[in-house]
Amino acid sequence: MKKLFLFGLMALMGLEGVQAQRMQALFSYSTFYSTSSKQPYVETYLSFDAWTMQFSQQNDGTYRAMAEVVIVARQGDSVCYVKKYDLNSPTVESLDELDFSFIDVQRFSLRNGIYDLELTLRDKGSEAPAVMVSEKLALNYDEEHPSLSSLVMMASAKPTVQENILSRGGYDLEPYVSDFVPGQVEQLNFYYEVYNIHQEVGKKPFLVVAYVEQQETGTRYESQRVMSRKNSAAVVPVYGSLNIKELPSGNYNLVVEARNSDNELLLYKKLPFFRSNPGVEDDIKISDFASTFVGSYTDEEQLNIYLDALYPIASEYEKRVSRDLIKRPGLEEKQAFLYRFWQERDPMNAEMEWLKYKERIDYVQANFSYPRTQGIHTDRGRVYLQYGPPDFVRDEKNFVSARKLGTTHTGQTNMLQQAGNANDDQFSTSSQGHVYYLPYQLWRYNKLPMDDPERVFLFWDEHRSGYYTLLNSNARGEVQEAGWERRLCRQQLPENVVGEVGEQFLRGY
Repeated sequence: MKKLFLFGLMALMGLEGVQAQRMQALFSYSTFYSTSSKQPYVETYLSFDAWTMQFSQQNDGTYRAMAEVVIVARQGDSVCYVKKYDLNSPTVESLDELDFSFIDVQRFSLRNGIYDLELTLRDKGSEAPAVMVSEKLALNYDEEHPSLSSLVMMASAKPTVQENILSRGGYDLEPYVSDFVPGQVEQLNFYYEVYNIHQEVGKKPFLVVAYVEQQETGTRYESQRVMSRKNSAAVVPVYGSLNIKELPSGNYNLVVEARNSDNELLLYKKLPFFRSNPGVEDDIKISDFASTFVGSYTDEEQLNIYLDALYPIASEYEKRVSRDLIKRPGLEEKQAFLYRFWQERDPMNAEMEWLKYKERIDYVQANFSYPRTQGIHTDRGRVYLQYGPPDFVRDEKNFVSARKLGTTHTGQTNMLQQAGNANDDQFSTSSQGHVYYLPYQLWRYNKLPMDDPERVFLFWDEHRSGYYTLLNSNARGEVQEAGWERRLCRQQLPENVVGEVGEQFLRGY
């Protein structure tokens, strides 16, 4: 994560008299991972505005400024890293030549963990006191799971002639230490690293995507989008550039993604920035989608339903954006979101992918809706939208297991008999070992993405009202309840006993 701090230190400018001036410096940091040492490391960036510093004349007649820098990383009362050094500015022949900035880069290793990162600055040519800032720093990299480094904007990239602290992947990359991008900057250069992607995709290549989106709406600018294919490895450096010449003023995110060969999103990272470009009108409209597949959706209420129905397959960020869009009017913004959503998943067949998903929506709305509850908001609707139609369905409205409970559970059988007689006449035959189940549906999927085969979902109609909720599943990330079968048969089964429906669940039919 990139953090920016603006330092304002009182400095004294000029050789004659005293003039109040603030020394201005920008500070940010990024985190990376070394696959050789298997340890994270931190890069810090300091950018100074030379004209705000106190320059002193040297013995050779040139002028130079100096800043005292102290970097400390702490965990509680323990100091895990500390470096104190004097940073010299470039020398100039005259004080009329101070219209420039200069940068300092430091690099140091830390173990995974949470730290307090402290930076203290002092202009050594000034009597002004030092200024210190502190920020939380979190490191969480490992050698087994894919991850991304920090996303860093770059001021320039030049072929490396001699290895130095700016060298990466054959280039000297100078970081752009600001989140303000003025109009004269026409190319948005960036750099990041992908780690351990081979653990996820094997030897297959993968895609890296970069684009610009509006912070407020999540709307993507198609002219600010690049995509390339990379070979998987333990570490994959990615340097890219986006043309932002025609990007109007506003708040944006630079977004990068890593996707597998099936175009499934694996990793992503965002970096906010502000663009000032007053010479460009905002003629990049949110959408003009009349000629695309979303152009026919002009009923905003229906469009809200479609956006809401994306929830089971949307990312957390997409969920937040869609919720915000649904709450307020804006037909074109909603069309734009629906279009970008499917184009992101399959740029070549976005309409086809949407139409296949729309078939699920139509089915869910027609078959799982309930008074005052749309089908897309039910448990069965959510599972159907997320995973598609099941490979097998068992639908039981009045299932009775005639299996004897056995002599080892005689006491429990008598207790169940009494409970059945007291609560409902339909349980009066439990003395004969019958177990009566509430209505339920068992859905089996032969194979779910990123899961083992034979995943089962069991929905029940707890109040015999026709409204089914998910009671138990063996799929990853789904509801798993140990005593689900006893709830389904209103406690007729003894504890830790698997009944006939439990066996159905285990075998998937």
